[in-house]
Amino acid sequence: MRTMQSHIAGKFRGWMQAVVAVALVSVVAACGGGGSSSSNNSSTTLNGGSLPASPTQQPIDPNAAANKANTVPITVGRGVNGVINIPTVSVTVCPPGTTTNCQVINNIQVDTGSFGLRLVSSVVNTASLPISTLTSGAQLGECATFADGYTWGTVRTATVQIGGETTSRAIPIQIIGDPAAGTVPAKGCGSGSAENTVSDLGANGILGIGTALTDCGTTCSTASTANTYSNYFTCSGGTCNRATVPLNQQVANPVANFATDNNGVIVQMPPVPDTGATSATGTLVFGIGTQSNNVPPPTMQTFTTKGNGDLNNSVYNGTTVQAFFDSGSNAYFFADSSLAQCPSNYAGFYCPSSAQTRSITLGGESSTRASVSIGILSASTLFGNSSNYAFNDLAGQIGSSSFDLGLPFFYGRHMYYGFDNGSQAPYVGF
Repeated sequence: MRTMQSHIAGKFRGWMQAVVAVALVSVVAACGGGGSSSSNNSSTTLNGGSLPASPTQQPIDPNAAANKANTVPITVGRGVNGVINIPTVSVTVCPPGTTTNCQVINNIQVDTGSFGLRLVSSVVNTASLPISTLTSGAQLGECATFADGYTWGTVRTATVQIGGETTSRAIPIQIIGDPAAGTVPAKGCGSGSAENTVSDLGANGILGIGTALTDCGTTCSTASTANTYSNYFTCSGGTCNRATVPLNQQVANPVANFATDNNGVIVQMPPVPDTGATSATGTLVFGIGTQSNNVPPPTMQTFTTKGNGDLNNSVYNGTTVQAFFDSGSNAYFFADSSLAQCPSNYAGFYCPSSAQTRSITLGGESSTRASVSIGILSASTLFGNSSNYAFNDLAGQIGSSSFDLGLPFFYGRHMYYGFDNGSQAPYVGF
């Protein structure tokens, strides 16, 4: 997840995904062409340049009777702190083993680039949510690392409800900024500023629903790697050490733990105008091919991935890059020296003098390849209307080895994420 504050702030943050090592046991076949904006030759001219035609898929109605069981509305708007392109849902957390004495938490960011539910401590009463401990009795804390800082908090367990779905067991979640976590580890907890508040996150929490089932996997459950790379800690007397944590105690993808509709998600966002919109309302659908409302179309373009959902064999400007579809990023982020960067008031974003189109060839673990085109408008032009919070053509700078297809790519599309659940290889598609 990579997000920049707007309209008056200028702060990047990026979610560093835990790498889950998996063996692909099957190949998901591509069906050709669905949703690629490059297949439409019409264009819109802006600022003397042109943009590719925007995709036009509409989300299904989450309030329709047939859809209520496995959907929840997604809202993009001003949110809790005026951050642009933050898709949010409401989440309900309950004490383990019950669906009473529950708390509804609004403005939780939908993040397909991370895994697990994380709530800021100031918005949740944790008294009924027990802290996770290892067999030794040591209390678990977790440090999640961002590009410009980190979060630190406890691991607690809760039953999680989203829309009409409920986890079949109490699952581990992270409580960001939980005072019970104690002192931040002196070593191994990232650098930069703490990101432990609603103001810093731009949301009340993060709902990680990417392709992995837990946020660290075998990296943290295997002692030889956990000793160096684990994001989990046990602390005593002010000293914290990395911990080896079994898979069932790691912060877990809630959707993968639903009783039904638990094999993946579909993020559906409506089209928005090229110059932005004040808000946008989409739908998060649970399950793929499990209900009449989540059957993939025959034209869907599908890419198998490794456990973290990245497209490691993508190509941009002749260079192999790691591409990923990340609803938790509020812009496209990639390196392109031909695009002018913005002045300091919008540092990190691109500000080309005219509308631009760029194309990337997407490639996952199978032989499937597909070219898609994206549009880019100057951030200073887009931010000229301070009441707009939904943008489909905002872009910014990132390292040359990555290509982040953030929320702008989602507008007008149905984005599919198949989970790495043992019965299928992880995949992404649209």
